[in-house]
Amino acid sequence: MTDTATARTTPSPGRRATAPSPGRARLRRGAIIASFLLPALVVLGALVVYPIVFTVIRSFYDQGGQNFAGWDNYVTMFTNDTTFTAIRNNIMWVIVAPASCTILGLIFAVLLEKLRWKTAFKLIIFMPMAISMLAAGVIFRGMFQESPNLGVVNAALVGINNIFSDSADYPGARPRDGFGIVEDRGVIASADTIAPGGTQDFPLTGIRATSLPDDAAQAIPAANASDTQITGTVFLDVLRGGGGTDGEIEPGKRGLPGIRVDAVAADGSIHGYATTGAGGDFVIDGLAVGAQYTVALPASNFDEGFQGVSWLSASFINGVVILSYIWIWAGFAMVMIASGLSAMDRSLQEASRIDGANEWQVFTRITAPLLSPVLIVVFVTLIINVLKIFDLVYVIPPGASKPAANVIAVEMWTVSFGGGANQGLGSALAILLLVLVLPSMIINVRRFREDRSR
Repeated sequence: MTDTATARTTPSPGRRATAPSPGRARLRRGAIIASFLLPALVVLGALVVYPIVFTVIRSFYDQGGQNFAGWDNYVTMFTNDTTFTAIRNNIMWVIVAPASCTILGLIFAVLLEKLRWKTAFKLIIFMPMAISMLAAGVIFRGMFQESPNLGVVNAALVGINNIFSDSADYPGARPRDGFGIVEDRGVIASADTIAPGGTQDFPLTGIRATSLPDDAAQAIPAANASDTQITGTVFLDVLRGGGGTDGEIEPGKRGLPGIRVDAVAADGSIHGYATTGAGGDFVIDGLAVGAQYTVALPASNFDEGFQGVSWLSASFINGVVILSYIWIWAGFAMVMIASGLSAMDRSLQEASRIDGANEWQVFTRITAPLLSPVLIVVFVTLIINVLKIFDLVYVIPPGASKPAANVIAVEMWTVSFGGGANQGLGSALAILLLVLVLPSMIINVRRFREDRSR
């Protein structure tokens, strides 16, 4: 039986073993390739191709998806003010954010070459990439709160302003009742007119002793006034621990320095003014003999003063959101550019230095041109990213500023799921976003192919 099987498998003399045909070999090779590609193609079709085709078709139907609307959704999209705002903001994002991140990343990558503690520096710059967009948005919204008691940025600005500003602000101050002083719309003034040679004190309350300026000293009684002067003292009529006599200047009661005091004539014009000293005393000089004046403390003495900038308002909100994006993605650009810098041929830089080039010339004529492929990839990648920006724009702006910070992705979500319930218009916006992103994606793919072919 073994001999019979051997005879069947051994070709007879004069006959050659037949090889499979080329067509069958190609078919077998194609089947093997398809078996490997099919799972990926199924996933790609289900997650990419089908949603794109469905969105294109859906964009030609009305809000409920029942009636064919033609190009109505696209017409509505380009005649809607909110869409124009979103497109304008996206253009601003594309111009500012990718360029800023790429430039900062290049600067940071070059600085890494000069620093001894480069690992710590790289960790600090790259750390925001480990934070989610949502968390970064919450951080920046808190940092730029308008109240200096909540927002660290305005707290720093108010602190700097207080260092260089000579004005004194005593918010909440009010006059002590029963001492001939009235308050009207923030202005504290004498109830009766005062002639030159007289004195008008202002015992005030409503101010915390701990909130007084550092130069506030013991209140000083007013000096005797001449025929052309009105004098007085502005002081905090409060003693720590209580006690004392109301309206009297006593040990422990501190003057209020830096307050402006005006001598106001009957017609409302100001004929003289003075600023209180460390002890709260003032002297208004140069007044007409025999005239009558109302001694007033302007309301500007008692307002809140400089309280920072309204960063989250419509005027500044785009800058804040873009700044948060740069804070996050500059680390990504730094790492990418640093990797390209590490693979660079350093002999060209050394040769240029030997030839007498300074560091700026080495950077602009050697380093930057050699890094141009990496810079282009980083720049185009960031363009694709900012065109799809959503999280930061949705989280950081408060309700009143959201329209001013609107972008296409947020507008698409709003009209589709955020209350608009218009899937047709949302699909049209999604197609617009796809059309805007495609050129950058094609550029990146071509760049990758060029780099691979080298």
